[in-house]
Amino acid sequence: MDDLTDPAETPAPTGYACIHGYLKTLDASPGVYRMLDAQARVLYVGKARNLKARVSNYARPGGHSPRIERMIRDTASMMFLTTRTETEALLLEQNLIKQLKPKYNVLLRDDKSFPNILVAKNHAFPQIKKHRGAKKEKGTYFGPFASAGAVNRTLNQLQKAFLLRNCSDAMFESRTRPCLLYQIKRCSGPCVGLVDKAGYAAAVADAEQFLQGRSTRIQEELAGQMAAASEAMEFERAAAIRDRIRALTNVQSSQGINPKGVREADVIALHMESGQACVQVFFIRANQNWGNKDYYPRAGQDVAPAEVLEAFLGQFYDNKEPPRQVILSDAIDNADLMTEALSQKAGRKVEILVPQRGEKAELISGALRNARESLARRMSESATQAKLLQGVAEAFGLDGPPQRIEIYDNSHIMGTNAVGAMVVAGPEGFLKNQYRKFNIKGTELTPGDDFGMMKEVLTRRFQRLQKEDPDRDKGLWPDLLLIDGGAGQVSAVAQIMAEQGVEDIPMVGVAKGVDRDAGKEEFHRPGARPFALRHNDPVLYFIQRLRDEAHRFAIGTHRAKRAKAVGATPLDEVPGVGATRKRALLAHFGSAKAVSRANLADLKAVEGISDALAETIYDFFHDRG
Repeated sequence: MDDLTDPAETPAPTGYACIHGYLKTLDASPGVYRMLDAQARVLYVGKARNLKARVSNYARPGGHSPRIERMIRDTASMMFLTTRTETEALLLEQNLIKQLKPKYNVLLRDDKSFPNILVAKNHAFPQIKKHRGAKKEKGTYFGPFASAGAVNRTLNQLQKAFLLRNCSDAMFESRTRPCLLYQIKRCSGPCVGLVDKAGYAAAVADAEQFLQGRSTRIQEELAGQMAAASEAMEFERAAAIRDRIRALTNVQSSQGINPKGVREADVIALHMESGQACVQVFFIRANQNWGNKDYYPRAGQDVAPAEVLEAFLGQFYDNKEPPRQVILSDAIDNADLMTEALSQKAGRKVEILVPQRGEKAELISGALRNARESLARRMSESATQAKLLQGVAEAFGLDGPPQRIEIYDNSHIMGTNAVGAMVVAGPEGFLKNQYRKFNIKGTELTPGDDFGMMKEVLTRRFQRLQKEDPDRDKGLWPDLLLIDGGAGQVSAVAQIMAEQGVEDIPMVGVAKGVDRDAGKEEFHRPGARPFALRHNDPVLYFIQRLRDEAHRFAIGTHRAKRAKAVGATPLDEVPGVGATRKRALLAHFGSAKAVSRANLADLKAVEGISDALAETIYDFFHDRG
């Protein structure tokens, strides 16, 4: 019998055959390659000094780890991008990994920016404050600090020690008498002339020197001033100086580790166990420890420490300036290449060190201990979380432990400033980067219509899901919906989901019992009788925590929206009027109402308001044209 198979219907090769097919089109250029599956999803992003040589390694069976074998088997196509140098390829590779989050790459999952302390220099009396984000404001930056808490603790003690202001410029200009911070000896009161420019500038210089690690001279000078005040029997002044010395000592003691031989470095230690990894980073600046933070990159059983650390460095410093030294617990394979990439990014020399002895090795030892303890805690918490999720599955008759639970709640006051909130939880606990808030937009809703608000929230949520993840393969779809409410809410939600064509996601309503006591919750499911869990059941406590977290997030979002609305004025809607011009107009006229009534000539007289913008403002309020 003749073979009548249409060649067009012959499935495209996958795995080794697919990869081998690309070899004839590749040369020895450096670059980045992507491996994709049959649905064009990116499986892996890699770099190569020689693309043809690297791809030929994948095309030869044998010698691969189980993870790479699975990746090769799933590969249905590849994409390539050549670069001028291998350093460019490394930087591009890490950027693509962060964007695409491929399944088989080591992935840094939590990569937020770090806060700094800013001594702002755009005012005669500089303000000291916390700063996060791009360094666009004029001033001196100190950091990074590991967390907002570390910055706040340091700022708190610096205020006691140097009496620098932290109020905004607008607040500073509007003061007619000292604020509470002056009364509790946290500020020298420059806003009302209680300290002159020279005296305040000296305090600013001392604070900057302290943050640069030159604290010994400052403490010696303060000790001399305290002794002189005591001899002059100025005991109140002596006590105030003593408090300043104590504040400086508190900053140093809270830092714990203050290495003498390491001025500026990130100390990075990796501990791996049972296919999980923890990277601990200590920030050493000005010979002081400015905090530490732990990370849990996605790795696997067969990933080597060198590969994890190299991937971590590339992704970690993608949006951060590297310090002068990066001190590692393990060597990486491409240390020279990574050194060149980090130096290129910083615009100066960056060293990568793997110390074996001395002070740097002691720093690594401390960071390793923290990494080991952090991973042990996380694995213990994960085991507990896994048991709870299994308990949820059993309690609510699910097919298996839910990997993603979405909890919904609304918040409003008599229907005003209404918001919906979605909280997400899974095997790793609360996934705060997955939380979402929904400003309720429906104009036809009756104030306080909770059913209508929930319908809008879920409609928007699942319409977006169907666009972003129609095949449900990105892990964005929930395995369980928790709704704050009883049978009525569950019935309404079931109807909403049916309208969206989504009827296969289990949902549970959590309602307080008849006397509304926590611990007597009733659980409602579509088409089933309500039931309760034992009063001391851990699953009950877990569900309560989920519901309370959704309620907390909804309330917080509502309060933020309400606070913003309180400060809103009609000027916010005028084209071309931003925060600076809004302040100028309010300072000139006293209120938004007075601005709306002003004539054109008066508007043109305001500093910073051009003739054209004055006409725009006048037309906005007088409906001309």
